Amino acid sequence: MKQQKPDLAPFYKFAGEHVAVGIHAIDSKGKTILYNRKMREIEGFDFEELADRSLLDMFRFDQTQSTLLQVLTSGTPILNIKQTYWNRKGQEITTINDSYPVYEDGHLIGAIELARDVTTLEKVIYQPLKKYEEPITFASLTAVSTSMKTVIARAQKAAAAKLPVLLVGESGTGKELLAEAIHSAHASGLPMHILYCHGTDGRLIDALGEEIERMQHGTIYCERIDLLPRALQLQLLEVVERNGASDSYFIASVGDDPVELIASDVLVKDLYYFFAAMTIKVEPLRYRKEDLLPFIDDYFSRHRMKVGSLVRGLDLEVEKLFLNYNWPGNLKELELLLDEITSLITTQETVTADMLPHHFQYKAQGGSLQAEDFLVRSDKDLLPLEEYLQEAEMYYLQKAMDLNAGNVTKAAHALGMSRQNLQYRLRKIKKNAQST
Repeated sequence: MKQQKPDLAPFYKFAGEHVAVGIHAIDSKGKTILYNRKMREIEGFDFEELADRSLLDMFRFDQTQSTLLQVLTSGTPILNIKQTYWNRKGQEITTINDSYPVYEDGHLIGAIELARDVTTLEKVIYQPLKKYEEPITFASLTAVSTSMKTVIARAQKAAAAKLPVLLVGESGTGKELLAEAIHSAHASGLPMHILYCHGTDGRLIDALGEEIERMQHGTIYCERIDLLPRALQLQLLEVVERNGASDSYFIASVGDDPVELIASDVLVKDLYYFFAAMTIKVEPLRYRKEDLLPFIDDYFSRHRMKVGSLVRGLDLEVEKLFLNYNWPGNLKELELLLDEITSLITTQETVTADMLPHHFQYKAQGGSLQAEDFLVRSDKDLLPLEEYLQEAEMYYLQKAMDLNAGNVTKAAHALGMSRQNLQYRLRKIKKNAQST
């Protein structure tokens, strides 16, 4: 008697739900027909929310950026593509995707995408101020300058008195590290909930209120409240005021002078008053250059412990170059640069000028390139066209990064391109510079 083949459908269903790869499948009309548990974790949607809505309605990218829709249009696979976009929770996520067309009897019936979540890895690479593997304490912070010693002293007082804190400072100055240090001093071992206000929607603020009520203790850090629309600022104000008498500890940050933000109708005055029991301003790196070399020493120390490298410092030429540069992207720009330098180091103990990326040399030596440097004049030697275009592109992209304090997402928006496209171009420029 011929043995009956087992029904494999339950096994496929189980595997699809428990595999560590996100799976999203659509039919020929773009309607979602499969959306597994891992994909729900990555993107924050439920299957029912996607079933009757277009992908373009649910995610913040255009049709040319959706590999699923591209595959559905072309009928050919698109493999190993990195995508960065905002998910349902207002979080920026990054995945590496393989997208395939699905055929049945020679007819295209849909497309399926397999997504590997690399958001954590991206943060390690592109958000250097989150690389510390130990809990952040006040001892973790580089504090040589008078202004940083004052900042830490005020922060310690705020933590001891359990006063709400408003941190003020440019992007990349280390406000989140300071918030974590305050949390460690006040509530070590208790949870810290961070609300990233760029890209946030009202549902996430409601969820924050539920989280505060649930956890009762711990720290709530609202990062860049000035980026919230006024309606959401008022919603956040209602949530924090409702829970102001709880044992939760509240910290927030803004990117500019709060008085000016209020005067320009960017920041809700009452929200400022809630957090501003103590206001702490973190100075930009260009105003506290004495913190620069100790910060670099600390970076190299952590790098030696982490990867066993030999690098110990900068030579005098590079040190002078660093001290004369203004660091518009602050500590974040500095650490990104150190990441780039150390990625090429093998047995060297000292960073020399020839090891600096070309784009930084252009900016730091006698100021940045000017647009007229790319004009063809009779008194200048002509460059080969390809080399000229590469230098012009390098100048223009780096200018956009400088104007946006090293923020890839903002720079990409200003240039009218996707974040991943800008990242690709920056990596290509870096690769070309390294090969010359």
